[in-house]
Amino acid sequence: MALRLGGLADLDPTAVPLPVGTEVTTRVDRVLESGIREKGASARVTAVDGDHVEVLFLDGKRATFLRAEVVPRKLGVARYAQRRAAAWDQLRPCVVIDTVVGSRAWGVAEEGSDTDHRGVFVLPMAWTTGLVDPTLDLTSVDGSASYWEIGKAIRQALRADPNTLEMLFASPVVVDPLGAELVAIRHTFLSHEIYGAFGRYALSQLDRLEHNQRLAEHRITIIGWLRDDPSLELGAAAERLVDAARIVAPTRADAIARARDYIKQLYRSMYDQGVIAANDWSSLRAVAATELELPRDLRPKNAYNLIRLLDLAIRWLTGEPPEVRVSESLRPTLLAIKRGEVPMPDVMALARDLTPRLEAAREASPLPRHADVALAERVLRAAREEAARRALTATRGPWGADAPPPPEARFDD
Repeated sequence: MALRLGGLADLDPTAVPLPVGTEVTTRVDRVLESGIREKGASARVTAVDGDHVEVLFLDGKRATFLRAEVVPRKLGVARYAQRRAAAWDQLRPCVVIDTVVGSRAWGVAEEGSDTDHRGVFVLPMAWTTGLVDPTLDLTSVDGSASYWEIGKAIRQALRADPNTLEMLFASPVVVDPLGAELVAIRHTFLSHEIYGAFGRYALSQLDRLEHNQRLAEHRITIIGWLRDDPSLELGAAAERLVDAARIVAPTRADAIARARDYIKQLYRSMYDQGVIAANDWSSLRAVAATELELPRDLRPKNAYNLIRLLDLAIRWLTGEPPEVRVSESLRPTLLAIKRGEVPMPDVMALARDLTPRLEAAREASPLPRHADVALAERVLRAAREEAARRALTATRGPWGADAPPPPEARFDD
């Protein structure tokens, strides 16, 4: 047994919030252009608008349901959604730093771009003194706003986490004086750690993009074959892929075996993404005739953010003012990548070209080896002590007289 926020007896799966991406099961039939989709179908939430929930089925079809017409597939998801919503409702007033981030902060927003927020909150004292571990993250139902507990935010900043540093330097708004000192010392978080946090992360994403590029090419090829010949078997597809992808192996049999592995990786990946109903060849064949979305890792947004991160790491390591807005010289290229106008191989080549500059920037960087951890700790202690003072003196506000009650510790049923 574990001490948590209570059991599931008081949860209504037809009412708990459904974050975007939640796997759900439909409770009613729905008429689609292709026919009737019977109740019990599996889908993922793609948007929530009041009482209406838009979902994406495994075959790529979309539909809209009333909230009560879909339920989370797993009770654990319902528990998580309930806790996340409760934490958001109770602790949202405790936000002390609020920053608009993403494309609007980077200077590459276009019509229809989302407005995303990140920031910092401080827990009321009573939330830190009980048995229940307090939440360290606040996230809105639609995922557009995320806030970190101040201790977590500082730890992330000390290791030069890109999202945290961008939040601190993208014109942060100090909502309460509890967040003022953290913003005031933000420059002390700039260090050689940027190379590892920004650079190695970006390069790992590049390797992942290159891997998924190969997978996507196989996906396009194989689905094209299946559309032309729905009866195509796995073995025959593997033999054709050897020649189409120019797979090199010691023998023809080895090459065919490798091609079979590639195909299995393909439908396993598509199953994990919820695109096909099962992890097998027949499920891939079943959806081949549908309009399939571009794989998540190959969407232009992921690619242009890779280039942006590498450029940002280079500029900050060389000692340029820590501005998150992209340079005017790079902006047209990023916009072209974002619009899908630059072939993915060209994007990856550009990323590879930036690597030597990243190495050189680290070698010549005027930044200190590490952030000022002692100063960061003093700021953290001061913020928590001030929150405690407001609680003990019952000062008006979300840390004092108006503080939300902490979660109750009790055993799960």
